[in-house]
Amino acid sequence: MKILYFSNDYSPHDHRFLSAIRDGGHQVYHVRLQANFRQVEDRPVPDEVEIVQWAGGQREFRWRDVPKLVMSLRQVIKRIKPDLIHAGPIQTCAFIAVLTGFRPILTMSWGYDLIQDVHKNRWMERITRYVLHNSTYFTSDALVTRDKAVAYGMNPNRTIVFPWGVDLAHYSPKDWSTGKTDQPKNAFTLFCNRAWEPLYGIDVLVRAFVKAAQSRPELSLMLLGGGSQAARIRQILLNGGVLDRVTFGGQVSQTELPRWYHWADVYISPTHVDGSSVSLMEALACGLPCLVSDIPGNKEWVTESDNGWLFPDGDADALATKILQAFDQRKTLPEIGRAARAVAEERADWTKNADKLMQAYEQAMQLK
Repeated sequence: MKILYFSNDYSPHDHRFLSAIRDGGHQVYHVRLQANFRQVEDRPVPDEVEIVQWAGGQREFRWRDVPKLVMSLRQVIKRIKPDLIHAGPIQTCAFIAVLTGFRPILTMSWGYDLIQDVHKNRWMERITRYVLHNSTYFTSDALVTRDKAVAYGMNPNRTIVFPWGVDLAHYSPKDWSTGKTDQPKNAFTLFCNRAWEPLYGIDVLVRAFVKAAQSRPELSLMLLGGGSQAARIRQILLNGGVLDRVTFGGQVSQTELPRWYHWADVYISPTHVDGSSVSLMEALACGLPCLVSDIPGNKEWVTESDNGWLFPDGDADALATKILQAFDQRKTLPEIGRAARAVAEERADWTKNADKLMQAYEQAMQLK
């Protein structure tokens, strides 16, 4: 089949999907709404994937450009003659795709579109209902987003849920028997690689770290990435007197990322909104105990005191308590890590999960 894959930009997630579509034997064309504004993907677009030149992909998305983008996408469709369009997020890419009148369309939720963006205003709610009502098929990475889609009008019989998953060979389990030769013997390292934006709760994490670190000099923190809250994050750490106990790794390539998971003792994700988080699945695959906020998406992956711990979303004091609890349980971390890896092997293997994407294509083609 000819698949027109329409997404916001080119991210690690897009690389994963484009590769899977190509490996599934399909001819794939990539349409970008924007062009490398906030994405971190150092790998080139997979071989044999054609990057489509059109009216979009040149600047940040603007609502006033929608009519022009719809017309341009219609021209692309006329030229390529795809068998199916795979589009998401819902309120931008899928909306533009639906407006072209082309069918079949597989609409893919990116999590935040149904958990956060849909609630911004009535306009976003109307767009969401319109897109889902006119989508041939729907896919998402978590039950929480699938249920949201159904609530906004998606036919429940035309949905499929599968975690986007990770490469289990690349994200291999850490070796707990190998000590950290560059750190004190009892050092205990926390790790987070979520973006420094209000959505992801990094401010909650650093406030919790300040509190926990006051009673445990062994604690250290590694933070990757950056974002609009950078100044606030550093100020909290500075005021708390723990800035020198934090390693700022900046942007890290997918090639190097597993090493950072392996250097840590516990992975923390304080995000307020998520589906099936890929970074959480990466941590699980690396055999890292995970301490995460108790939002529905995280609770689909982490079971308290089995493969990690949960804390009340947004509660820095509770997170600090859980950090100290994890420290006190440090002798059991290898066992908890093995349970984490087992969950990843059972549910987060992208090689297996990609087959469900092919199933979604087949189902959508039968319904066109």
